[in-house]
Amino acid sequence: MVKNLVIVESPAKAKTIEKFLGKDYVVKSSFGHIRDLPKKGLNIDVEHNFEPKYEISEDKKKVVNELKKAANGATVWLASDEDREGEAIAWHLTQALKLDPLTTKRIVFHEITKPAIETAISNPRTVNRELVDAQQARRVLDRLVGYELSPVLWKKVRTGLSAGRVQSVAVRLIVEREREIKDFMSQSTFKVSAQFKTEESKEVPAELDKKLDNIDATKKWLEKLVNATYTVKSIDQKPGSRSPSAPFTTSTLQQEASRRLGYSVRQTMTLAQRLYEAGYITYMRTDSMTLSNTAIDAAKQYITKTYGANYHTTRQFKTKSASAQEAHEAIRPTSFVNLSAGGDDQQKKLYQLIWQRTIASQMAAAKLEKTEIAISISTQPETFIAKGEILRFDGFMKVYGGGKEDILLPAVKVGEKLTAGVIKGTETFSRAPARYSEATLVRKLEELGIGRPSTYAPTISTIQTRGYIEKRDLEGTEREINEVVLENGSISNVSSTVITGADRSKLLPTGIAEVVTDFLVKYFPSVVDFDFTAHVEADFDNIAQGKQAWEKMIAAFYKDFHVLIEQSADISRHEVSQARELGVDPKSNEPIYARYGRYGPMLQRGATDDESKKPAFAPMPTGSTIDTVTLDQALSMFELPRIVGKTSEGEEIKANIGRFGPYVQVGTSFVSIKPLDPRAITETEARELISAKQTKDAAKNIKEFKGGLKILNGPYGPYITDSKKNVRISKDQDPEKITEAEAKALLAAAPTKKRGAKRRTKRRTAK
Repeated sequence: MVKNLVIVESPAKAKTIEKFLGKDYVVKSSFGHIRDLPKKGLNIDVEHNFEPKYEISEDKKKVVNELKKAANGATVWLASDEDREGEAIAWHLTQALKLDPLTTKRIVFHEITKPAIETAISNPRTVNRELVDAQQARRVLDRLVGYELSPVLWKKVRTGLSAGRVQSVAVRLIVEREREIKDFMSQSTFKVSAQFKTEESKEVPAELDKKLDNIDATKKWLEKLVNATYTVKSIDQKPGSRSPSAPFTTSTLQQEASRRLGYSVRQTMTLAQRLYEAGYITYMRTDSMTLSNTAIDAAKQYITKTYGANYHTTRQFKTKSASAQEAHEAIRPTSFVNLSAGGDDQQKKLYQLIWQRTIASQMAAAKLEKTEIAISISTQPETFIAKGEILRFDGFMKVYGGGKEDILLPAVKVGEKLTAGVIKGTETFSRAPARYSEATLVRKLEELGIGRPSTYAPTISTIQTRGYIEKRDLEGTEREINEVVLENGSISNVSSTVITGADRSKLLPTGIAEVVTDFLVKYFPSVVDFDFTAHVEADFDNIAQGKQAWEKMIAAFYKDFHVLIEQSADISRHEVSQARELGVDPKSNEPIYARYGRYGPMLQRGATDDESKKPAFAPMPTGSTIDTVTLDQALSMFELPRIVGKTSEGEEIKANIGRFGPYVQVGTSFVSIKPLDPRAITETEARELISAKQTKDAAKNIKEFKGGLKILNGPYGPYITDSKKNVRISKDQDPEKITEAEAKALLAAAPTKKRGAKRRTKRRTAK
């Protein structure tokens, strides 16, 4: 019979803990939550204090039975994570296993190490019902919002949509940022830079201390410099310093892993979870920046021994959030002696980042020397400024760099004459607000007080999987840049073309995200109000601290929210789609609308409530919006698809616009015609594009056999395919000489890729 049963959430965590406990302890996993609200139905008794009706998940019944057998006659230790979600798991275990929550031993630890586990065993407590209530309040509120609001979206916008207290706010942020970018009017100014030389021919790069308004003003200003002389007006040298950042919280880890390693938020949390469960780092869901005294002492010992006492400075960072009480320490290595840890390269890179950031936080500030040289102009009142920076002592940057290279300026003296080389006035443009990446969205949510460490990753994942947000790379657009150059006493104009706006992995809203956001802002303002959502998080914190009853908090919210649900019955679907009537089609005498559809802005001819005739639809003209498209533009779009002409073989060529842009079609073959207009493309232009596509396809096809068996040229070399299975051709084989029988044999011998088995993961409540 088992004497002591320790229950944790994950098998990986169980394996690590088993190493530290003796033979009298058996460690088993609950595989995350074992009870939850059923997926179907509200399952909250609104009339009786919002009592939730939990059930044991179907896939957890076997786990529960095994845990019941193991718990029979044993002392049970509930060792789930130390946050609210972990506390709720512990409480649900007491209910499912028929344990007394007032006497069952509950242990928590911030790291999975032998000392931490032994300390936890020596200091058990019972389940903290206030933390459970805070988690339960979040679960109940989010179920109420989702269950009552989502059907409204199905009726008024589109079937299958969903809304959530945190996810809808996140979508609103992205929608409003995209609109800011679209409305932004870029202004150009000219930045003037110069290359000076000292009396000893040393170079001094400098910039004018003001920007000029336009190209004409820049040219006139430079004309006044043709016979100017330049003198060192002043030299300002002063010491500076750069201090290290605090150890990682969940949010800052996600941001820095994105910036330095290119990891997504979900990827970062998955890797951190594995490092934690293996005992390499402390708990990874935290908004605390503090370190334990043990960690601070260990860091001091490592730094002084490895780098010297002058590299060490003890720091204790104060956590900004007043609600950061449930996880007591920042994310750090459990042992600074482990310079590398993790089961694969990705884990090792993340561990190294955590190690470096933590050690750096306890190191001395970097010492800098900053120099600023002011250069006067004999013919103008403005001043050129040269700036330099020298790193005198690297301090924390020895382990956590990212600093710029030294900018060295030559030795000069006040009054020294400088010789001007090339002086350029370069056109620069003001920039629109940056689009959100996953990491910057996390930072914004944290700034607004919306969500908590455990909610960021699932929220961002949810809004992408549900089609509200797309993560895309942006190609950018061409822009002409003007320069005015003064060299050897003469002025010239130079222009060049650059790509602007290119970016990677940015979050962009879909058309349906805009419709849903506008709908919620208008009819359910509290659900997407930033202050209200942050206030709800504060309410959860008050519940966790025993300052507020969760039932009263939910009742106060539901009283106003449910009224809005009832009032939504009177909202017309036509109004929600933001349809704008452009006029009447003179041929059919039907109204023409610009509105949002499933894939974004679109055109509609005819009314949806006319049962005698279905409406016709057409794509929006390129560059137009619902607010700017005209009736004439809309009417021309209903002329698509358009017969352009015929190929040289006599096949009909059609032009149209699809989801991926304008194209021409010949039979079942489609050819993109970007950036040409399908309403204006000529037969000659279409034939040329079709011919180029055929040439490209022909180069791709090396050989073709019966039954769809082909030898093709791919991005990684030639390969054989039957459209279901591929096999690469080795370099010592000539693909053109391979016979059909040989191709079939090679394909048959190739291993079949196994589909990735679904892994059991700890369930976290997505908001």
